[in-house]
Amino acid sequence: MKRKQKPNGKTPGFRPSHWKAGMLAFFLAGSMLFGGGVFSAGTVQAEEAEELSEELPEELGDLHAQSAVLMDGDSGRVLVAKDGDTMRPMASTTKIMTCILTLEQANLEDTVTASANAAAQPRVHLGMQEGEQFVLRDLLYSLMLESHNDSAVAIAEHVAGSVEAFAGRMNEKAREIGCEDAHFVTPNGLDAQDGEGAHSISAANLARILTYCISRSPQAEQFLEITRTADYSFSSLNQGRSFFCQNQNAFLGMMEGALTGKTGFTGDAGYCYVGALRRDGRTFVVALLACGWPGNSGYKWEDTRALMEYGLAHYTLRNVWQEPEAAPALVENGIARAGSFNPLFEPARVNLVLDRTSWKPEASWETSWGDGTGNGEGPEAEKGEFSLLLGDDEEVRVETETEAVLEAPVAQGKAAGEVRYYLEGELLGTFEVVTGASVEEKRPGWMFGQILQMWLRSEIEVVLEE
Repeated sequence: MKRKQKPNGKTPGFRPSHWKAGMLAFFLAGSMLFGGGVFSAGTVQAEEAEELSEELPEELGDLHAQSAVLMDGDSGRVLVAKDGDTMRPMASTTKIMTCILTLEQANLEDTVTASANAAAQPRVHLGMQEGEQFVLRDLLYSLMLESHNDSAVAIAEHVAGSVEAFAGRMNEKAREIGCEDAHFVTPNGLDAQDGEGAHSISAANLARILTYCISRSPQAEQFLEITRTADYSFSSLNQGRSFFCQNQNAFLGMMEGALTGKTGFTGDAGYCYVGALRRDGRTFVVALLACGWPGNSGYKWEDTRALMEYGLAHYTLRNVWQEPEAAPALVENGIARAGSFNPLFEPARVNLVLDRTSWKPEASWETSWGDGTGNGEGPEAEKGEFSLLLGDDEEVRVETETEAVLEAPVAQGKAAGEVRYYLEGELLGTFEVVTGASVEEKRPGWMFGQILQMWLRSEIEVVLEE
């Protein structure tokens, strides 16, 4: 028999249940009269996760981009979307994947020799020559600051042996971080296709990849260091030619807290952008695809600012932690705790406690990360903290369900229920509720001993009275 219990009063961001005392008494009586059933102090029905709404908030108006996403850059939750799941070419925003894959899989002090294929890449390019040698680290700055197409190919061929092999690794990495529909054909984002389709991605998955780059990758700090650099100089190793790169990401100087980003343009893709901002403990990621064509290069900055400002104005971090109250469970055929007046007949009960180390993420944006660890931390249960980025009207509901009756013997730490956190109907994750102590079973030998003790006490009392 299980029971569900309501939260501890009102907490900002929670929907408390509204059961009256009379209704509670009714269910208590029903449980006592008929046995079994469910004891409920604020039953909350499980809800199906709501579909992602693609209706833009009115104050955003009609964005220029054909596909746009505003994402929580810590959790990966999509906050605002316009056609966010449609596959489109993504131009040089591709290079964020090229960069992070190289940071994770290669030695940045390696020497890279430019092939004829790399040297033949179209503008925008570094202008490397066949046989010219570079330090791999230098080429990453060329890749991310100036978006050089030849550097991308030289990097890919060095890391994986060929462009095709590197694209295969890009696709593997995309699957690993939950971007099932992303398809990479080139390391530089030039329009291309292979036997499996066109080089393309959705705005939601492009935002997800940048979220990985800045908050989940083991090389996140190096990624940010490179992409935030204002300018960078280097020379080729064997020819001694000098190169100067200047960061072309105008967003870095556009808004307080601007963190990183990458522009892109091809004839098929139009102008594209993916960028991140961090302010007051909040991280927002914007991804834009097909955001205008020549003559409208400023559209991407207008859309980026509009989405970032919307996120800053309407999403705040809230502590939604709630300390659960779990009533003790009855232990059938269990020995009542020490000190009981009559352990033979007194019912045994065991306290139920929260296992603070048992958090299991369940939300779709959490579990689809390859490591299955959610944001890597989850609620800080020991501190009584669970910070979530929530919109003005969004609320979190907490549901506690525990076993009302257990069968002896009971071991300490035995699972006896769950605490579930829901956001707008979607299950965020669960904690286990466990037994706080062990309870032994009433066995024949123990019961005989108790009866013997009772008989001896009664005989002693008779003698004393005489």
